[in-house]
Amino acid sequence: MNRERRKVINELADKIRELQAEIENVQSEEQEYYDNMPEGIQDSERGEKASEAIDNLQSALDSLDEVIEYLEKRNFWDMRRKFWESTYMEA
Repeated sequence: MNRERRKVINELADKIRELQAEIENVQSEEQEYYDNMPEGIQDSERGEKASEAIDNLQSALDSLDEVIEYLEKRNFWDMRRKFWESTYMEA
C-alpha cells in the first residue's frame, strides 16, 4: 500500500473516531434519560425501548472499534512489510 492510500486510511480512522464520539454523546444522553425515569417507567415499553437503544448504540461503538482495528492492523502490516523489504531485500 502506498503512502497516499495509508494517509486516506488514517483519515478514515479519524473520521470514525469522530463518529464514535458523537455516538457516545447520544448514548450518554439516552442513558441519563433512562436513569432518570421512575422505576415503573423503566420497566414499561418506553423504558425497554430506551434500554434497547442504549444497547444498540454500544453495539455500534463496538463495531466501529473493530473497523478501526482492522484499518490500523492493515496499515501496521503494510508498514512492517515495507520495513522488511527495505531492510532485507535491498541488501
